[in-house]
Amino acid sequence: MAYIVVLNPLILANGKDVDGQFIADNATAPVALVAAGTAFVAGVLTILMGVIGRVPFAMAAGLGLNAFVTFQIATVMTWEEAMGLVFLEGVIIAVLVLTGLRTAIFHAIPAQLKTAISVGIGLFIALIGFVDAGFVRKAAGTPLELGIGGSLTSWPIFVFIIGLLATAAMVARKVKGAILIGIVGTTVLAIIVEAIAKLGPASPDNPYTWQLNRPVVPDQVIGFNNPLVLFTEFDPFGGFIRVDVLLAALLVFTLLITDFFDTMGTIVGVGRQANLVQADGTLPRTREILLVDSLGAAAGGAGSVSSNTTYIESAAGVGEGARTGLASVVTGLLFLVAIFFTPLVTIVPYEAAAPALVIVGFLMMTAIKDVDWDDFEIAIPAFLTIVIMPFTYSISNGIGAGFISYVLIKVVRGRAREVHPLLWGVAALFALYFAIGPVRAMLGL
Repeated sequence: MAYIVVLNPLILANGKDVDGQFIADNATAPVALVAAGTAFVAGVLTILMGVIGRVPFAMAAGLGLNAFVTFQIATVMTWEEAMGLVFLEGVIIAVLVLTGLRTAIFHAIPAQLKTAISVGIGLFIALIGFVDAGFVRKAAGTPLELGIGGSLTSWPIFVFIIGLLATAAMVARKVKGAILIGIVGTTVLAIIVEAIAKLGPASPDNPYTWQLNRPVVPDQVIGFNNPLVLFTEFDPFGGFIRVDVLLAALLVFTLLITDFFDTMGTIVGVGRQANLVQADGTLPRTREILLVDSLGAAAGGAGSVSSNTTYIESAAGVGEGARTGLASVVTGLLFLVAIFFTPLVTIVPYEAAAPALVIVGFLMMTAIKDVDWDDFEIAIPAFLTIVIMPFTYSISNGIGAGFISYVLIKVVRGRAREVHPLLWGVAALFALYFAIGPVRAMLGL
């Protein structure tokens, strides 16, 4: 998960708000400061998840959510006001947890639909791995293509393939620590390749060089930026004054829906991989887990690092045997240590981290056998859940499609009474979520 310490500030710190300001009103992009804040908030929350939730689930700034905050919210208000909306969304989710509503919705989801969520996330993170490594790319004539122009013709892709094959072989042989060994080994290979081939700095415009980071040993190993200064940079209600109240409310609603159900899918998927999910599809200590997760949204907003959520990459630790909260405590402590060693995390390119995502995706896919594919009432919603996640690059979209189709099929088959009352409400909320664009256009927002 160390990559989030690099990736989150690249998204947030380089963005300007409606007034043309960077986070914390810095004159230049405060990448190092936001990196320190990202590590600090993730560390504290992950430790809390281990102590309170007692599960091996790590937390960090949510990808997708941070892009939404940067490119949609901060463009119509200041960074302080944008992070204030994130904080407010976290408070609302915490209230839903404390009242039992979020937990009740979690338990109302059919067990096989939860399995489909896990499988869909597996496909999703495998696709993320392939795309991040450049093994799969956008194409001119087709939506996607293999490598560059249909060929695997770059040194970074070669490094990814070697890393993937080596990691897969170790996993198949049940080598302890296979995924971590794969990341470290592939990073070392990348450093050697860069030293020989001299491909140059990472560039999204150059498909033949590295993605995210250039794998070279940094000149500086230790550095420190105080993340606490970011905790004075949020305004919970300023956004409602800056823009139309309804628009601000819709932005909070979008954050809430995404946060609410991304987490639900993640803890189901990782919990199933860790054999923590019971026969009825429930997870022990769900309320405590969801409470810490909701605090993550509020803390991420308060710390100006965007909403923090439970991470699907927790499955990597689970794949290595993590089963208790001790794994989260250790991960959290390492996040705090990362505050002082942020220069080191910049040597890992996507090509070295991506093999781990692909292998974890495979491990999560194995749950697909638990879906009854002969029962179309559950099979069709499960199928839509599984395929829409990777095809739309969104966990929430897949969950929403599954819920809506499940309710619809039950209705047309005359079995509406079998649908849990809470699922009716959730399906309606997702219908509104999918229709937010037309609703905003209709209202002139």
